[in-house]
Amino acid sequence: MDQSGRRKIMAGPQLRRLRTTLALSQSAMAAELGVSVSYLNLVERNQRPLTAQLLIRLSETYAIDARDFAGSEDAQGATDIEELLADPLLAPFQVPRAELRAALDQAPTLVAAFKRLHAAYAAAAELGSGPAGERSEAERGAPLSGGGDAVEQVRTFLQDSNNHFPTLEDLAERISVELPPGGDPLPALADRLAARHQVRVQVMTMQDMGVTLRHYDRHRRKLMISELVEPPGRAFQAAVQIALFEGGEAIDEVLAGSGLQDSQARRLGRITLANYCAAALMMPYGRFLGAAQALGYDVEMLGARFGASFEQVAHRLTTLARPQARGIPFFMVRVDNAGNVSKRFSSGAFPFSRFGGTCPRWNLHDAFRHPGRILTQLVELPDGKRWFSLARTVRRVATPWGEPEAAFAVGLGCEERWAAQLVYAQGARETRPTGIGVNCRLCERPHCPSRAAPALLGGLELSEGTRGLSPFGR
Repeated sequence: MDQSGRRKIMAGPQLRRLRTTLALSQSAMAAELGVSVSYLNLVERNQRPLTAQLLIRLSETYAIDARDFAGSEDAQGATDIEELLADPLLAPFQVPRAELRAALDQAPTLVAAFKRLHAAYAAAAELGSGPAGERSEAERGAPLSGGGDAVEQVRTFLQDSNNHFPTLEDLAERISVELPPGGDPLPALADRLAARHQVRVQVMTMQDMGVTLRHYDRHRRKLMISELVEPPGRAFQAAVQIALFEGGEAIDEVLAGSGLQDSQARRLGRITLANYCAAALMMPYGRFLGAAQALGYDVEMLGARFGASFEQVAHRLTTLARPQARGIPFFMVRVDNAGNVSKRFSSGAFPFSRFGGTCPRWNLHDAFRHPGRILTQLVELPDGKRWFSLARTVRRVATPWGEPEAAFAVGLGCEERWAAQLVYAQGARETRPTGIGVNCRLCERPHCPSRAAPALLGGLELSEGTRGLSPFGR
């Protein structure tokens, strides 16, 4: 707080994320904003507050919404720390939320060190025993070591980059202008592979491919795609191959600045960036953003126009963060019917949970009872922030008769302030919001009939003589 009682805006992580998204050095951004490099460095490290003058310059120079910086604390950072403090070894301390926010504001480097130390401790506990081994089954299944750690590293890299990579966007747009627009994108992509790279695309039977969905045979110059992959997926796999052929250097350049250290994380990062480039190639930024705005972000209509699936379009909507042409800052999550989260992306500040599932009150889970139908919902988190979301089931591949079909639901959402731009939100402002939490361990909402675990803060409130809605007394 300053002397007038107003809260200082400590927005170092947001400012650093913006600079990374713009691919600017500190000296370049400082020159554009008219401040010194040393001052910008202090702001990024949360050692100086974001002044009103600097906030105005940021808004004017990069066409950003000032509320992205001034609106709230780093919600995802607070959620991450609260989850770590839910560990049985640390839970007895019951750290107040005000102290967490103060630590994030004033000591971000110390917080980062604490997170890394806990990750190492938890990974060691996964291999042995000890307090961390007393976690729930869902928490023991969380990705803390090995390949799971690589997944978390890449997810953090995407979050820090605001899920937007200008170099890859520019590359995809340059390629896309040489492709015929409209219709099924697969023939155009296959023609480019044949003409430019002497690679033939062939759809193969499941008897030939087995469980493999895509394989590039470099000796025979043939890209083989399983018949189980539906048409949008086939086009995407062809686009991935073009991205690897023509965008390899650009991908490696982005990867070099990613901070990913171990070989598994870097390999996964390269695949992730190739996939990003492929989506940008199928749905070029300028044309896609223009269509999204004209159609009110109608996901199914966008899919029909660009030959993409519901999931591909939803994912693409989370990447529209070009400073001079920004889309709505969406988040996206994909879950299976057991509640496991297999994808999460965000260009906003939705506080995803790293461990466990999502809130059962969120109608993302109801989508499984209404296959193929889009469900909408206005939700409110315990901090009072409201989000508009939509959910629909999707399938990744065709399933042969007699085999259990893998079921997934995709959730797509944005802050309530953007909802008026969505065709799905007509009448949403008259709808009463549903109170949800990040997950049960991190939610302090009282008297919730869906609570599956005691809240981290507040502890158990049990009585032999009284039974409430929740078995955990809250």
